[in-house]
Amino acid sequence: MKRKSVLIVFAFVILLVMAEVPMKMVSRVQQGSGNNDSIPADSIVEDTFKAALDTIKATADTTQMDSIQLAIYRHNKAIDDSLAQDSINKRRKNGIDSPVEYSAEDSLTYEAASGLAHLYGDSKVKYQNMDLQSDKIYMSLDSSLVHATGSFDSTANELKGTPVFKMGNDEYQSDTMAFNFKTKKGLISSVYTQQQEGFLTSELSKRGADGEMFLQHGRYTTCDDPHPDFYLAMSRAKVRPGKDVVFGPTYLVVADVPLPLAIPYGFFPFTKSYSSGLIMPTYGDETERGFYLRDGGYYFAINDKMDLKLIGEIYTKGSWGLSAASNYRKRYRYSGSFLASYQNTINGEKNMPDYSKQTSFKVVWSHRQDAKANPYSQLSANVNFATSSYERNNLTSMYNPQTLTQSTRTSSVSWSTTFSSIGMTLSSTTNLNQNMRDSTISLTLPDLNISIARFYPFKRKKRVGDERWYEKISMQYTGQIKNEITTKEDKLLHSSLSKDWKNGMQHSIPISGNFTLFGYLNLNPSFNFTDRTYFSKVHKSWDAAAQREVVDTLSGFYNVYNWNFSVGASTKLYGMWVPNRKIFGDKINAIRHVITPTVSFSYAPDFSASRYGYYDYYQKTDADGKVTMVEYSPYQIGPYGVPGKGKTGSLSMDLSQNLEMKVKSDDDSTGFKKISLIDEFRMSMSYNFAADIRPWSDLSTSLRLKLSKSYTLNLNAVFASYVYEADSVGATPRVSEHTTYWGMGKLGRFQGISQNLSYTLSNEKIANFFKRLRGEKVDDKKGKKKNQNDDDEWDENLESNVDKDMEKAKHGAQRKGSGSKAETDEDGYMAFQMPWSLSIGYGVTMREDQTLSKFNYNTMRYPYKFTQNLNVSGNLRISDGWNISFSSGYDFDNKKISMTTASLNRDLHCFNMSCSVVLAPYTSYNFSFRCNASTLTDALKYDKRSSYSNAVQWY
Repeated sequence: MKRKSVLIVFAFVILLVMAEVPMKMVSRVQQGSGNNDSIPADSIVEDTFKAALDTIKATADTTQMDSIQLAIYRHNKAIDDSLAQDSINKRRKNGIDSPVEYSAEDSLTYEAASGLAHLYGDSKVKYQNMDLQSDKIYMSLDSSLVHATGSFDSTANELKGTPVFKMGNDEYQSDTMAFNFKTKKGLISSVYTQQQEGFLTSELSKRGADGEMFLQHGRYTTCDDPHPDFYLAMSRAKVRPGKDVVFGPTYLVVADVPLPLAIPYGFFPFTKSYSSGLIMPTYGDETERGFYLRDGGYYFAINDKMDLKLIGEIYTKGSWGLSAASNYRKRYRYSGSFLASYQNTINGEKNMPDYSKQTSFKVVWSHRQDAKANPYSQLSANVNFATSSYERNNLTSMYNPQTLTQSTRTSSVSWSTTFSSIGMTLSSTTNLNQNMRDSTISLTLPDLNISIARFYPFKRKKRVGDERWYEKISMQYTGQIKNEITTKEDKLLHSSLSKDWKNGMQHSIPISGNFTLFGYLNLNPSFNFTDRTYFSKVHKSWDAAAQREVVDTLSGFYNVYNWNFSVGASTKLYGMWVPNRKIFGDKINAIRHVITPTVSFSYAPDFSASRYGYYDYYQKTDADGKVTMVEYSPYQIGPYGVPGKGKTGSLSMDLSQNLEMKVKSDDDSTGFKKISLIDEFRMSMSYNFAADIRPWSDLSTSLRLKLSKSYTLNLNAVFASYVYEADSVGATPRVSEHTTYWGMGKLGRFQGISQNLSYTLSNEKIANFFKRLRGEKVDDKKGKKKNQNDDDEWDENLESNVDKDMEKAKHGAQRKGSGSKAETDEDGYMAFQMPWSLSIGYGVTMREDQTLSKFNYNTMRYPYKFTQNLNVSGNLRISDGWNISFSSGYDFDNKKISMTTASLNRDLHCFNMSCSVVLAPYTSYNFSFRCNASTLTDALKYDKRSSYSNAVQWY
């Protein structure tokens, strides 16, 4: 029985094996017969085996199998699945995953047996994110290999239509290229690719699967010319696109001449995002401090919104310095920059008479808030603080005349918020003023302000009928808290808050109204109340024994107030004159004269009266026994001062005039245009009824003439009312208390004038002037737009000693864009152009020279003294590559030339050469030659400068 069972199982296994084997054998026989015989194979045999197999698979019921049958079944099924999977993998391995798009302008052939495609004439192949263009392309679809090359042009003796391969953001140009689409590896000859500002070429290159390239006999340059002005010849290099290039032995080649400047290895970063890295220092020597390494350090790319740069400097004679600079920006919120610098300067040798040691520092902070961030709250900062010795010890400032000679610095930090529902504004400001000549500091910390906008307390919420007179009465409120000090730099941190600082509060409430009488007369009454609260006052006395003034500071709360009342009336008078047509023609339509008289009266009591207590006296006895009474105010140390002395009952008169002419014009849409003859001529004077002496004020006049669309002349003059008196010839003259020039029938004594005039000439203005003379039309819109763009580059809120007009003249000769069409003259030749600009500034001040020896007792007048200065700056562009600028001036009082500088710039395509000299009051020069590209500007450079301290007469 056992033998029968074994035989049955053995037969069943043979049957299962035979069900699989014949099918494959028949399939191979069929393929072989198809190649050797044209007669088709017997389909009956194949159908028989297929039917048997289907029957076995259909009848295979695992529930009815014993353990041996089930094991054999599962074994065979696992083999079938493995064979099927191998077949699928084999097909995928030899095939292409994505569609391949290819085209050719000339012809395209395909060899079915070898699977090769030949493309001729402007051929293109695109596969996934890879794009290849070439004149000739050979492509194997089975092995995913592509070979591209150009066509040789016998007439030009060069290859045309060379391969251009693009993969993502990378682009490669070459003579011949072999590439595998599957592995993304390739072999390229004579490759040319750009990496940010740099250009890479090599004789032979190999591309890796990750995009890296291995170059042999390569070149790196930042010159975009096909034949570069310079390059770094590299024996071998590895390039990671978008990251860096690492190279082996390399030497510099300039104008195809190898230079003996070589390095064993190096790298250049290509990253487009911010990245941290070392900052290479500069080297040189300075007369006082010795050899140095400076501006070297590390750059931290913290994130996309903020960075940090730490640099330092060190000198061989012991001086050193550290600086930290940061830029930050958050889109639609705020932006700014910060700089902190510290210097430890040592001059001379130790134990020598000229040895000195100084510490100085500088803090610069600029913060700007975007207007879209918060319309109700603003924060801004403009801090420029430096100790008085910083600029003198800073090597960079020595070659910047404007920075070195800057006498004042202003810093401010302000914050404000508005509560629009109640019309209230809350603001805080910190101000710092520095005098760099004597190290005086004026600091206000803080200056708090709260103000309520004008409101009408008696106005009805629901108005019915006409507006009542009392509804026009308005009120405002302004409150201030201030804490300030004026001291020296070295005493600021050692000052006392109660004794040295001035602090207090002030409240101001103005009440005013605006009424119209008789339809023409404007009446403006106002009442102003000001209250001050101080936290300290002084008490002065005289120490007769020591013969000195004794000042005691008393702390507490002290209230000081004052008030005044005023009422003003004004109107406008119009006069029109139409000129005679027979005499003046019909060009002038009319001339209008507008007179605006204003009369106001103001009253304030005498707050120096004893009942107010704002002024006090102490008795002074000098060494000779002479006794005098000295007046002072206990509240003079307050930041808001004290009310003025004397009763005020003043009548003020003001007369303003304007003269305009209307003429016919074809340029205006109305057919007429207005010409201002006198923009404004104003005279003002007052009379104080409460004053016992000198009730008349001086006569103040001003004249404003609009000479052109871009230039307005302003003149101001003051005429004194009271004459000079003297008891005898040689006696000290004094101003009379009662006698006036007006009472003598004379014009008041002219006290002087101060005026600054400046104008900029350029080749364009001169050309436009001659065009107007010839009757040609000149387009001024282009010039207006240029001037507007130039003005946008200047921060009007930044206080500086730099003359805006003078600096703009240095760069007035702008270089035209390279893409603009060349201008030609009337004969068709290229127009000669040498852009230039010249700015001339003249300042004159006329004042009385009140030197006693120069007083004229016959005319009872002091002579006039003139103070003049002349500033000149200009720019000349000899060609597109040469630019010369200069600035100078003359001081007529000292009869010396003022600060004189000149600079020369030469654009050498890939390099820039600049030289600047200072000729007066000291002599120095600064020469720089460096690469324009940011990646090489610190590596390929040459700087040479002199020190102003040695005053070398090198010219």
